Amino acid sequence: MGNLITEYFSGWLRWCNALLSRFAWGPATLFLLALSGLLFSFGTGFFQLRRIRLWWCSTLGASFHSKSGQPRKEKGGITGFQSACTALAATLGTGNIAGVATAIAAGGPGAVFWMWISAFFGTMTGYAENLLAGLYRGKNAKGEPIGGAMFYIEQGLGCRWLALLFSFFCILGSLGMGDMAQANSIATGLQDVFGVPPLLTGLAVAGAVGFAMLGGIHRVGRITERLVPFMAVGYTAAAVCVILANWHRVPAVVHSILQQAFCVQAGLGGLAGYGMKQALRVGVARGVSSNEAGLGSSVMANSAAGSPPVVQGMWGIFEVAVDTLFMCTLTALAILCSGVYDPARYSAALGTEAFSSLPNGAALTADAFRSVFGPGGGVLIAVSLMLFAFSTLLGWSYYGERAVEYLFGPGALVPYKLLYLACIVIGCVSRLDLVWQISDTFNGLMVPPNLLAVLWLSPQVFRETRRFFRVKEKRRCTEKTSV
Repeated sequence: MGNLITEYFSGWLRWCNALLSRFAWGPATLFLLALSGLLFSFGTGFFQLRRIRLWWCSTLGASFHSKSGQPRKEKGGITGFQSACTALAATLGTGNIAGVATAIAAGGPGAVFWMWISAFFGTMTGYAENLLAGLYRGKNAKGEPIGGAMFYIEQGLGCRWLALLFSFFCILGSLGMGDMAQANSIATGLQDVFGVPPLLTGLAVAGAVGFAMLGGIHRVGRITERLVPFMAVGYTAAAVCVILANWHRVPAVVHSILQQAFCVQAGLGGLAGYGMKQALRVGVARGVSSNEAGLGSSVMANSAAGSPPVVQGMWGIFEVAVDTLFMCTLTALAILCSGVYDPARYSAALGTEAFSSLPNGAALTADAFRSVFGPGGGVLIAVSLMLFAFSTLLGWSYYGERAVEYLFGPGALVPYKLLYLACIVIGCVSRLDLVWQISDTFNGLMVPPNLLAVLWLSPQVFRETRRFFRVKEKRRCTEKTSV
């Protein structure tokens, strides 16, 4: 009886999700993402390429010395590095380990190409939304700086109902991609390697996240600024080792990525299942789910630092580049170079019951690492998943709190925190494919209200960027004259 109820509930969720997904990741959303990335890339003269030294030195470079020309942090806020680590904590999650593998399994190697494209142009979408969040920012009851898409939607666009709609979708996104998907990947990894029951994992993770949430953004910032660099460097080193051990396969892998990204029906004999439409949809969805460019979520963490608008925008570029163009690429190359992914087998099973029996998500990535490190590869992925997912759970808990506070007021924060912790347990005992599908839908619903405001306010982005460089040039001329 219990299994029958579970199957009925899962079927009902799949039907509802399929209906919403057609809208969330339909042509309109893809058009808005493409338009935004292209507009801000061309409108700023491809800032992400031409000004790479500037935004690198103004973000990570400035974090290593005090004379950055900017105040270290605004009163009541957190440092720029802490805010970036909190934002990266939300983006550098299981999407970089399990999400990439899921994208390859569902969309083929061609999905990786579309992740690259969405990330390259997404850097400037991240720049624009972070800059606008720096222009439209407020303070909470404690005097701490707060911001987010809901602020520039209401104050800049003058559309409060759209800001409320975005906040509602953000809450759903925090419970989906930011909560259940991360918890599910932790449980899958621990069960695969150590045989830990998913329910036990859910209870333990919920307790740890609950402790961190009690300290607010300051405790989250302190935890993430120590956790994010450690986990990023460790995972990067291991992934590079897997790729180097199979370096002779890299050219063939890159060729298959490019070939299958543009085939109407994927290569390898015209296998059923994979095609350009599937690769594009899955690649863009997973890319945006990972780096969050266009969602308007990461700006909440960056706004907590109170950085100048253009500098805050540069942090948006940095976060997208590190998350997808670097970390996701390493995972994709490790999986495809290791030989654990069989395109013919996965393509033939796509859309059938056999697909769920194939290694997917964290299990597929773990197989790639085991091919080089042996049993230790599975342990390494399990540990990485715990660290990545835990940091993401912290980051998205903050996003959800800001959306709840904006929508319902401070009194709703406690019920939301309890619901967030309960969803961790639910995510751990749910099926992987269903959790990721629902998470993608929730993320997609955040895009339209956010990007409609960002595009409408694009003249302010360009104006503020030009002003920044005028001031910078004037300062440089003054320094030369004084010398």
